[in-house]
Amino acid sequence: MQPCRTNYHEPVPEGLLVEPPDYMPEGAKAAWRYALECAPPTLIRKLDMSVLEIWACAADLYRQAQAGIGKTGLLVKAPHSGVPMQSPYLAIANKQAQIMTKAAIEMGFTPASRSRISIPNERPGEELDLWEDIVG
Repeated sequence: MQPCRTNYHEPVPEGLLVEPPDYMPEGAKAAWRYALECAPPTLIRKLDMSVLEIWACAADLYRQAQAGIGKTGLLVKAPHSGVPMQSPYLAIANKQAQIMTKAAIEMGFTPASRSRISIPNERPGEELDLWEDIVG
């Protein structure tokens, strides 16, 4: 990250996320908890709840679709003609993978997006020396 592009006045949302919403299926709740266990402690805040919900629900649907593909295979017989066709689970898995990837990038869950995150290690109340980052 280039010091001249660092936003020292970036707002920091309040509140940490803990438990997933009650409405979520158990698979999505498990994905939610996994994300919070693996993410840096202050990365995901309450304001990020909707993005984490999208990621967790997509992760659950993706896993269900993969399980369906495991049972039926990539090809299934068309109901009326018996002609081989792509499993409907494959389209679901592909769409959920796209949704998961977009949400993961937004939350810094991918290696590339994580490399763009910088967590300041200054102590609260400490003055920032902007010239130190530029001059060295």
